[in-house]
Amino acid sequence: MLLSLASPLCAQEAPLQSHIPEISDVEAQKGCVILLHGLARTETSFLLMEEALVARGYEVVRPGYPSTEYTVERLADAVLPRAFDACTQEPVNLVTHSMGGILVRYWLSHTRPVTLGRVVMLAPPNQGSELVDEMGDWAVFDLIHGPAGRELGTGPNSLPKRLPPVDYPVGVIAGNQSLNPVFSALIPGPDDGKVSVASTAVDGMKSQLVLPVTHTYLMNNPRVIAQVVQFIETGSFEPSLGWLDGVLGRDWDGGLNGLD
Repeated sequence: MLLSLASPLCAQEAPLQSHIPEISDVEAQKGCVILLHGLARTETSFLLMEEALVARGYEVVRPGYPSTEYTVERLADAVLPRAFDACTQEPVNLVTHSMGGILVRYWLSHTRPVTLGRVVMLAPPNQGSELVDEMGDWAVFDLIHGPAGRELGTGPNSLPKRLPPVDYPVGVIAGNQSLNPVFSALIPGPDDGKVSVASTAVDGMKSQLVLPVTHTYLMNNPRVIAQVVQFIETGSFEPSLGWLDGVLGRDWDGGLNGLD
């Protein structure tokens, strides 16, 4: 049955290839980073972050998957094992956007690779999405977001609420700027136009950082990219990092922030 569930997804995906940067013999490989996009997006949404990570010395795997065609469970079980297998370096870190974080939480709740490193979740609906509560019954919502989108409400039986706390290193970056005042009116408290800041939190996370960014373009923001690198390399965020640190590729863990 598992093979029958996974095969339709795998048939639509090209073979995963890792991007291994050319580095000098004296520079050790830092490991692998899997970049996992969100609902109704594609792997191209992470192109800028991939470039920054490759320049930093990481191997990068950037899988695509048909996010609007299957449930979270089927997507996670089909995509994440292949992504880990495509990594040739250790540890294997993950950076997710939006629903990608829920795929990772579901998969890691029953599978724990020994190579797992740190996880950075960008705008994840860890407590569900109020937009799903308000719009999930609309025919157009189902057409655009599919089975996985319907699972992301805030009710006690929604998938995010049924997942256990995280027990691996997780850093969460939330946005508090919106480009959609209509959606924001449906979301309580500060939000990024799709997910509230409060909803991004998850029990067991190491740190949560709120930045003035919007949901859709969060992963392309230089300041976000700098913070992603910071957490992968140190296990914590550094609020003082600015957008120039992302643009110029500063040595984030080389003493600029008082770190040894």
